[in-house]
Amino acid sequence: MATPPADWERRVAELWARLDDTAPDDFRGRVDALAAELPDDDPAAAFERACAFDSTGHSDRAVPLYRAALAGGVTGIRRRRAVIQLASSLRNVGQAGESVALLEAEREQPSDELDDAVAAVLALALADTGREREAVSVAVAALAPHLQRYQRSMANYARLLVEEGRPPG
Repeated sequence: MATPPADWERRVAELWARLDDTAPDDFRGRVDALAAELPDDDPAAAFERACAFDSTGHSDRAVPLYRAALAGGVTGIRRRRAVIQLASSLRNVGQAGESVALLEAEREQPSDELDDAVAAVLALALADTGREREAVSVAVAALAPHLQRYQRSMANYARLLVEEGRPPG
């Protein structure tokens, strides 16, 4: 798979910057036109199309495109975004269990700037599967490093939420 040209990437970024100012159908059409400039099997094209559906309220239509992007070998930050966004879309369409499985596996990947996004979506998916204490633990653990104070305490509280034998409350 070749990397999309820099000019294409720039035009995609410019289009995404105008998402809120563009009608959903028009936005998806513009993304589709840009994606059509790439080879039919290009995973970046599938990813961008998935994002366009997802961002305009069509998680159900995004899921197969995220899967295609991942199966096609999407790389770099798009790969991680595809996993996070697929998991979020799965949660939105009632498949929170699969969302949890994807994100738990993703947490084993090398750390990057999207770690907190993985944790946030995982917390939501855990809550949807009835694992609320674990969801709060994940969320507090992700938040702890960003606090000006109490980082150590919050990290410990997050851990204690899911330790076996710990009474609720």
